[in-house]
Amino acid sequence: MNRLLSVLIAATAAAAQPLAAQQQDSEDTAVATFAGGCFWCVEEAFDKVDGVLSTTSGYIGGDVPDPSYEQVSQGNTGHAEAVRIEYDPETVSYQALLDTFWHNIDPLDAGGQFCDRGDQYRSAIFYHDERQKELAQQSKRQLEERGVLPGGIVTEIVPATEFYAAEDYHQDYYEHNALRYEFYKFTCGRPSRLEELWGEK
Repeated sequence: MNRLLSVLIAATAAAAQPLAAQQQDSEDTAVATFAGGCFWCVEEAFDKVDGVLSTTSGYIGGDVPDPSYEQVSQGNTGHAEAVRIEYDPETVSYQALLDTFWHNIDPLDAGGQFCDRGDQYRSAIFYHDERQKELAQQSKRQLEERGVLPGGIVTEIVPATEFYAAEDYHQDYYEHNALRYEFYKFTCGRPSRLEELWGEK
């Protein structure tokens, strides 16, 4: 495992709370899926967005059915750690979600994200329809044209495939294990690198 806190996960799992049943999509909601390294951190970022109804940490983009965290973390399944977001498009636009995504990742890093290395920690936008694809490509292009980043963007924009929810103990990890999570996030260098790229929030 690449996680700095991997030794603590076994203990965390024992005390984990069960994952709530995912809400069904309806005409009033939409779904977005983003990968930005550690799904704990991506989930925290999107939970703060008004209009986001639910977030689910999981795995996408691979070729092994229903993979476990142990399998994905070894980097042999093709999956990326990702977060599936159900949101109210009347309250928050997909463009706004893209903006949140960009400002919470390092889009210049082709080898992973922050201290988590490997393809399983790659950054990616998994679009669910042609409109999302168009908006994602436009957002990436505009970011490149603005020249605010010191390098080329390597974040993938690819079709969404089967999404598998991660184990219960990964869901809302930042809430249920706040001290361990904060230690991991800051030791991993995520906040300092984001500030370096995007400035202070």
